[in-house]
Amino acid sequence: MKEYISYFIKGIAVGIANIIPGVSGGTIALITGIFERLINAIKSFDLRAAQLLFKGNWKKFVQKTDFYFLLALFAGIAVAIVSLARLFDFLFHHYPVYIWAYFFGLVLSSVYYVGKTVEKWKITTIISFIVGTAFAIAISLINPATANDNFLYLVLCGVVAICSMILPGLSGSFVLILMGNYQLIAIDAINNRDLSIIIPVGIGAVAGLIAFSHVLSWVFKRYKDQTIAMLTGFILGSLGILWPWKEPEYLTNAAGDFIMKHGEKVIARYSVILPEQINTEVLLGVGFMILGILSIVMVEYMAQTKHEHA
Repeated sequence: MKEYISYFIKGIAVGIANIIPGVSGGTIALITGIFERLINAIKSFDLRAAQLLFKGNWKKFVQKTDFYFLLALFAGIAVAIVSLARLFDFLFHHYPVYIWAYFFGLVLSSVYYVGKTVEKWKITTIISFIVGTAFAIAISLINPATANDNFLYLVLCGVVAICSMILPGLSGSFVLILMGNYQLIAIDAINNRDLSIIIPVGIGAVAGLIAFSHVLSWVFKRYKDQTIAMLTGFILGSLGILWPWKEPEYLTNAAGDFIMKHGEKVIARYSVILPEQINTEVLLGVGFMILGILSIVMVEYMAQTKHEHA
């Protein structure tokens, strides 16, 4: 039971990351040591698993799919997403610098800890790292689309977002921003329990998760160092999105008028800036950044201590 409570708590951490643009749930899974097990467990849902389930052979189904691990983890993810969507909506509106600073520190620290798991840095891993970094930076510069509640587009959003969510360094929420549907899916639909939005996104998420897990597992097993190096690059490249001090750039139409939603201008991207002066907000922001760094250091220390006593 203690083990599954630990997985539930890790699921909450992954869920929190998944609703924050620029923060990757896959990064948290990688940092907390459950990434490879998660991918393998999802991949195990195949025709054989379906046969065991329909025949009522529950014990073998549970063993094959690592079901209780997934149940504890996804329960934590669901609790985080449902309970914190409204809270983070409030925090991002009223205390954006502190939230971004904390996650900047968290992700900055994770670059080191994820990168050091590469067993041997050679030319292929260095190239993979550079490609991952460049790709993440390029994504951050793309202009986002506008909201679209078409059923098939929502299914596509589910597929793309869930694949991004399980890739360390690539934020599913940020991908939803690029696709124009972050506010619609991650905030409005969850807070209003809008099943007309949630169901098609869920269909795409389940299908994409199972299909993509096979690809990722295959690559991870055969090119582990190169994969981790590329994912480390993804994480590093995403840091610009998380920088706490920035100014919003708003979406405009062909006539140059601001695009409005719910009475507010729609943000296209942020321009990174440096604080003009050292004030209380800057000092607190730096403090939260350090807190984010220390959070990952503490997680890594606890994981190392647990490994040494195993």
